[in-house]
Amino acid sequence: MDDQIICIGCGAVLQSDNVEEAGYLPAARLKQARESKDEDNDVYCQRCFRLRHYNEIMPVKADNDDFLKLLNSLAEKKALVVNVVDLFDFTNSLLSALKRFIGNNDFILVGNKFDLFPQNSRQSKIKDWMRQEANRMGLYPKKIFLVSAKNKKNLPELISYLDHNSRDQDVYFVGTTNVGKSTLLNAIIEQMGDIQNLITTSRFPGTTLDKIEIPLTNGHFLVDTPGILTKNQLATHLNTQELELISPQKQLKPVTFQLSPGNSLFLAGLGRVDYLKGKKASFTVYAARGLYIHRTKTENADSFYEKHIGELLSPPAKSDKLPLLKGQEYHTGSKSDLLFGGIGFITVPADCLVKIYTPGKIGLGIRRALI
Repeated sequence: MDDQIICIGCGAVLQSDNVEEAGYLPAARLKQARESKDEDNDVYCQRCFRLRHYNEIMPVKADNDDFLKLLNSLAEKKALVVNVVDLFDFTNSLLSALKRFIGNNDFILVGNKFDLFPQNSRQSKIKDWMRQEANRMGLYPKKIFLVSAKNKKNLPELISYLDHNSRDQDVYFVGTTNVGKSTLLNAIIEQMGDIQNLITTSRFPGTTLDKIEIPLTNGHFLVDTPGILTKNQLATHLNTQELELISPQKQLKPVTFQLSPGNSLFLAGLGRVDYLKGKKASFTVYAARGLYIHRTKTENADSFYEKHIGELLSPPAKSDKLPLLKGQEYHTGSKSDLLFGGIGFITVPADCLVKIYTPGKIGLGIRRALI
């Protein structure tokens, strides 16, 4: 239709027929937008308006298959693809099928939320880990960047790279939900010009509903695509209040516990580590400051969990439809980080036998210690 208007916040076609569908705008406001003769009349759907001004999230029907079709079309284009990943949920936010989506196009990895790592963190060490994990999945990024979309850290180097590589192709930003993709693109746009907060962003999954094209002076586009929903991320299982609580907002301050074999630590009701075998050792937790951490004897851990899950051990809330905690054993051959995707990590010394748990094993992993 010639009179179609696109929401500049989420990319959905504006409509006034169904409040539950993407792009809803009351009929009177939509009519006003259609009749406006101002070409610069930027319009947001009701969902984006409420999210931007009141921090309220309105559910809409969204088909993940449509998002995947959009990504599959990248193989037919000449494009540079930017896979934005969450450094605190790297394995689950890296698109393992990316090569199938993009064909022969190059891609780069941009690790977001670098500002949350302690100041003594070495960028080279984090990049090496990212590259090794990507290679293990059969992915070979052209380049790797570490940034903070929220605090606009390390953006000049990335912008310079994108500027040089967008002269003969469009640049597509892709990623799973809740990695900060749209926030990063907003920060880039703001530093390139005088437009602020063009794209609707939030901590809530599924904010961008269709691709959004931002024109560049060279005739090409920066393109924001919808976040892919995956059950392998805790963010898709928790409500908005819980996401606020578990998502670190400030630089992580380590909290160290002295554990002996037979001790356990709970990360609220979303994570647990049992120390099975080794010497008395320091277990250093890196997680959001407001997350409840509880130490107990392993022999009491199961009964403690059953008694307090959804109350003292919250999140999750009792109403959440999360799988129960499920664990996996690891033996640390060197100083290692035990990974709890979307929550944080626990650094433990070499020669420890541990069992770590998350709901349904979501986000479990281990790596050589980065700090």
